[in-house]
Amino acid sequence: MAIINRRAVICGALVLASFSGLAVAAENPVYSSGGIAINGYDPVAYFTQGKPVAGIAGIEAAWNGATWLFSSEANKAAFVAAPEKYAPQYGGYCAYAVSKGYTAKTDPAAFTVRSGKLYLNYSPAVAQTWLGAVDANIAAGDANWPGLIGR
Repeated sequence: MAIINRRAVICGALVLASFSGLAVAAENPVYSSGGIAINGYDPVAYFTQGKPVAGIAGIEAAWNGATWLFSSEANKAAFVAAPEKYAPQYGGYCAYAVSKGYTAKTDPAAFTVRSGKLYLNYSPAVAQTWLGAVDANIAAGDANWPGLIGR
């Protein structure tokens, strides 16, 4: 019996650790750490370079309650001219979580650009799950998102 209880405790601890970044609703319209959006990554680079690129302190802009960092002045200018075009959907919260009715932090490497929109996810594994039914998940996320912010 002790072995089962020990395994249950270990499994429970692992589950809690894996979901420690989850929240029921977004307190802010943009996921940020210390006020910096999407962990300091350049949102424009996902479109122009097709990969996550770290932003540079000093090349930044404020938008929607967060500070956004960029890898170049050109990317900053593009974002300032059209932030809705480059900002991740659902404020940079995990797209899969939003599709299920809650919010979670994101990993900048777990991304998808689909139909000209950037989606971030909690982890690469969650991104693969999200992509398994991407159209349905986007529809659900679009429906859920307005009710998740500012509650």
